[in-house]
Amino acid sequence: MKPVLLAITFLSEEHRAQLAGFCELIYAPDAAQCTAAIAAHGATVQAVLTIGSIGLRADQMQALPRLSLVCALGAGFENIDVAYAKAHGIAVANGAGTNDDCVADHAWGLLLAVVRGIPQLDAKTRQGVWRTALPLPPGVSHKRMGIVGLGTIGRKIAQRALGFDVEVGYHNRSARPDVPHRYFADVQALAAWADFLVVATPGGPQTRRLVDAPVLEALGPNGYLVNIARGSVVDTAALAQALRAGRIAGAGLDVYESEPVPPAGLIELDNVVLTPHVAGWSPEAVQASVNRFVENARRHFAGEPMVSPI
Repeated sequence: MKPVLLAITFLSEEHRAQLAGFCELIYAPDAAQCTAAIAAHGATVQAVLTIGSIGLRADQMQALPRLSLVCALGAGFENIDVAYAKAHGIAVANGAGTNDDCVADHAWGLLLAVVRGIPQLDAKTRQGVWRTALPLPPGVSHKRMGIVGLGTIGRKIAQRALGFDVEVGYHNRSARPDVPHRYFADVQALAAWADFLVVATPGGPQTRRLVDAPVLEALGPNGYLVNIARGSVVDTAALAQALRAGRIAGAGLDVYESEPVPPAGLIELDNVVLTPHVAGWSPEAVQASVNRFVENARRHFAGEPMVSPI
């Protein structure tokens, strides 16, 4: 008998068809549909597929008496109540490693776009404005990059920096003995050292608004911020004030506190490049994430160790 899966995040028709071959799929990709699905099918659900920004609360798990597995489609799991799950014998897994390259690529895309002013140059070119009428955009190579969170994605961002002859420093909960980069125990000190500050740390209460007004002040008027982690890590109001006042030069953001609603204080600023939380999305990355979920779930229900348990 196929396990009953409740999917509470967006899935394409193709991926829904793939999952339906493995399980009985209940698809509820928004909050209202999720609440209705739990009310109607809670007694039968054995697994839940979610993402970090949606998560799964303790009260939702309580309404699923047969639940034995919760999986995050990507790497993040900050809004899954892992402590409750583990205390009640519910396994938790994620898709760690399935979209790391895609996210690292996107981080560099945002950095190049905001530092070189590519969206503005595109618009000016379409208006017939030639280069001699425009200010010179800064270069990227031979600068300093500070990475907040040197996990697997942070390390891939650092690896790409080598091709630009960019020096890397980082902040982590603790120094990593397996990397050659300079460690900073304090985010503000890292920002003061860096030309570019890239946020790649997990979300959650421990990192909430870690990048605040003093950190942005330390980054300085020639510094750039890139966030491909979670919107909660950056104080949006402080960022908007810093950008408007010229206290930092620009920002490239794939995530923000208001998502999916665009950040109201930022959307009219020319020195900001925004994308809609797609850093980890590509055909290859999403397929790998779905495949990882299927393998984690298959192993779980077969009584085997999962590929990426939490």
